[in-house]
Amino acid sequence: MNENILKIIEKDSRLTPEEIAIMLGLEADEVAEAIKEMENRKVICGYHTLVNWEKAEDDEVSAVIELKVNPQRGSGFDKIAERVYQYPEVEAVYLMSGAYDLLVEMRKAPMKDIASFVARRLSTIEEVQSTATHFILKRYKDHGTLFVDDDEDKRMVVSP
Repeated sequence: MNENILKIIEKDSRLTPEEIAIMLGLEADEVAEAIKEMENRKVICGYHTLVNWEKAEDDEVSAVIELKVNPQRGSGFDKIAERVYQYPEVEAVYLMSGAYDLLVEMRKAPMKDIASFVARRLSTIEEVQSTATHFILKRYKDHGTLFVDDDEDKRMVVSP
């Protein structure tokens, strides 16, 4: 039951327990109690609004920054990640596999501010070996939501 509730509210956190209960064939009190319990256990960590900033005519950009770091003895990547996620400019930090160790997501800043953040804060951390900054030019899909206008007929042409 909890997994089904999570899938539903991950798509639309505005739904009420009553609406979710109808969708799942449950009682509203049962859904409300499950949500509260998952909030207390931090399974549900918060509720957000997904904004298409391009339509809001905002000129600021978002970026993802890959960091290659030297892990610290005893704490691995955790202390470095903690230091990075403390910066208010940072939206998210992920430990990842591959050529880089940490992925840092920054949202909503002028391009020069992001460049300055990388040059002055991230690259000066002693454990950081290298960075690669990628500016997000356009969002097509985010959190499972399409950010493109879907007016076009996308049916596949079938010819004999």
